Amino acid sequence: MIRAKSSLLAALLLCGPIAMAGVSQQEANRLGNDLTPVGGEKAGNKDGTIPAWNGGITRPPSNYKLGDHHPDPTTNKAPKFTITSANFGDYRANLSAGQIAMFEKYDTYQMPVYATERTASFSQRIYEMTKKNAVTGKMVGDGDGVTDVAEGIPFPIPKAGTEVIWNHKMKYKGVSVSRYANQVAPTASGRYTTIRLHEELLGLYWKQGNTIADINNILTYFYEEVLSPARLAGSVLLVHETLNQVDQDRQAWVYNPGQRRVRKAPNVAYDNPGTASDGLRTNDMTDMFNGALDRFEWKLEGKREMYVPYNSYKVHAKGVPIADLVQRGHLNPDYMRYELHRVWVVEATLRDGFRHINSRRTFYVDEDSWQILMIDHYDRAGNMWRFSEAPSINYYEVPVFWSTLECHYDLKSGRYIVGGIDNEEQMYDFSFQTSPENFSPQALRTRGTR
Repeated sequence: MIRAKSSLLAALLLCGPIAMAGVSQQEANRLGNDLTPVGGEKAGNKDGTIPAWNGGITRPPSNYKLGDHHPDPTTNKAPKFTITSANFGDYRANLSAGQIAMFEKYDTYQMPVYATERTASFSQRIYEMTKKNAVTGKMVGDGDGVTDVAEGIPFPIPKAGTEVIWNHKMKYKGVSVSRYANQVAPTASGRYTTIRLHEELLGLYWKQGNTIADINNILTYFYEEVLSPARLAGSVLLVHETLNQVDQDRQAWVYNPGQRRVRKAPNVAYDNPGTASDGLRTNDMTDMFNGALDRFEWKLEGKREMYVPYNSYKVHAKGVPIADLVQRGHLNPDYMRYELHRVWVVEATLRDGFRHINSRRTFYVDEDSWQILMIDHYDRAGNMWRFSEAPSINYYEVPVFWSTLECHYDLKSGRYIVGGIDNEEQMYDFSFQTSPENFSPQALRTRGTR
């Protein structure tokens, strides 16, 4: 069931105001004081296991050159301890249900835990605009859109689960980005085919000086082309992700090189399968979560201290072969890094009368960056089904804290899919120049190749 926009607007008018206002100026003044400039708690925890945030990474390490894979800037190079299937019960209070399920399923699954380093940072411009947004930002409808914000995080002092999710969707990722990366979906026995992708992203929301009026309601333009294997090469996906989804739904198109046709793709939304995913990832799991929020109720549960993938420079390191990363059942723990961080917990429960393959999902969102770091997914019967995690790093030349991999584990089939593998590829190009014209449906025929 897809909600009709006219019915939605009528319901909202009956229930109260369409837009939920931001916080007071007095509350916004906490940003940069007891709160970080994007809304995290600046202080460490009482136990001293989470340190204070002291600005994150403010400049690249001296051995970094633009265009390089990112050298590890962390100071703690060896794990404090490792969580295994034999001892995970001792750490249960700081683990998600999905992590616990992984330990219960795989004897080989491990989490090397390092001392916490709060490396997340953004530019001063993002901090300034985030503070303004805190006062002016409004949620449209029932979480269907955002208005009266520009460039920065829209709701740095969130009062609702929808606000936390929009913070993730609207966190700075660079105005335009080009990248080459690989995706694999191993069978239960560990066999896989490597799918090479080229992706481009344009987000005029983050262009300095732009307002919502300047972006034609498009939060991001997304282009994805399959480069290999040959049987898939030349297939292209184009998405226009809208900001105010009350006004306009997401628009999507696909180009099929065999047919040489561009066609509208209304199914590129919600729980339809993602590109070349073998059904292991839905479209709304891209970038951990994207798209419309309307099929779920979103409850903000508060914060937890949890062991999450963080400062994952080892899994991002130049030249690491895919065969070394990919193991049967899960990625090679030798390349993973986990730290104790405070995360916002948002519970998403399927609305009555709506359809989705998940009855509910639990999101764990980093307080320092608004990056979704983990998700627990439940099937229609309410049973644990999938676990997702996003090993993340600070791309410090920008700066932005963002995922380097996205891993989605299917606990029923014993399979998983991981995207973003770039160890043997050229690094993300955050200086990439493009325009909305290159993301038009008419441009797909000339851009798609066989």
